[in-house]
Formats: sequence, C-alpha cells, structure tokens
Amino acid sequence: MILEAAYELLDESGIGAVAIKTIAAKLECSTQPISWQFGSMTDLKKELFDYAVGKLYGNLPDKMKGKEATEAFFISGVHYLTNVYEHPNVFRFINVDNTMDTIGEDIRGENSFFDYQFDEEAVEFFEQQYDVPKDAIREAVRDTVIYTHGLAMFAMLDGAKLSRADACKLMFNMGMKLLANLGIKQREDIDYYLNI
Repeated sequence: MILEAAYELLDESGIGAVAIKTIAAKLECSTQPISWQFGSMTDLKKELFDYAVGKLYGNLPDKMKGKEATEAFFISGVHYLTNVYEHPNVFRFINVDNTMDTIGEDIRGENSFFDYQFDEEAVEFFEQQYDVPKDAIREAVRDTVIYTHGLAMFAMLDGAKLSRADACKLMFNMGMKLLANLGIKQREDIDYYLNI
C-alpha cells in the first residue's frame, strides 16, 4: 500500500511529491508506519524505483511472448515510447534522472551507461532467427535503442508536442533502416505496433 501510494504521487506530480508526509496523507495514516517500514526516504525511494520499473515494464514480456524477433523488438520500442506519453514523471524518474539527486544514492553503480549491453535479449532473438553475425545485430540493436531513447528525451523536453504515433514512426523507420542493412525485412508497418 505504501509503495502504491508513493507510485501514485510520483506518477501524478513527480519525485519531488514523494515524501513521508504526503504518502501518509494519501493513505490517511500517521507517518510512523511508513518510517517504520522503510527506515529512511533513501530506502523507500530505492524500493519505489524497483516498484516503478515493475509497473512500467512488468507486462512487456507478455506482449513480446511468442513473437518473431523484429515484431518483439518493435513492440518493446513502442512500449518504451508510450511510457513517455502516459507516465512522463515515472519515466523521468527511472530512465532520466540522476539517482544521486532523486534517491540520494547511486543505485546504477559505477559503470557508464554505455558499458551495459543494449537489450541483449533482443540480440539473442535476432541471432536465433536470422543468419546474421551477432556483432552486427548487436550494433543495429544498440543504435536503435540509443535513437529511441533520444526520441523519448526530445518528446519529454518538447512537452510531448510530437505525437506518440509520430515518435513511434520515427523509431520504426530508423530501426528498419538499420535492420535492412543486415538483410532483415519486416512485414508489418508501424500502425500494427501502435495497436498492440
């Protein structure tokens, strides 16, 4: 209940609205149960981070289950961009903000963002279904992920003036160009993915 109330505050007003007093007010209780349960705001926000990730991305595996590699890949891109439009405050907290500022602790570790493998699961999907060198697949996936995240940032900074559908079309077109360079074609167009 505490995490759900904190999530609702985050979703409605951003991480600045998440405090023991505001959570207590939302739950119509004293601050003591919240303090007792989590001990500190840092601990609460760390758990909120994981909870929010689950709320935004927890149903994605079900959407992708049983899909062909390119289909699953573009479903994940549309899902990612949709979160910018439907849950901008949560998206910012999870994918943009520096956790030292929002949580009080660097929960992502010392590695650079670019040290992490971009969507290794997608790379494995493509490798299983297409006869393309893994390094080439990895590069196409990486570049599509970076481009998609860039679109998400522009959409946030622009106040979502670029429509969700147009952002998804841009992501789809770039992904298709990168995959076409590998000889991978897609039978659907972006409108198919917008309705999943």
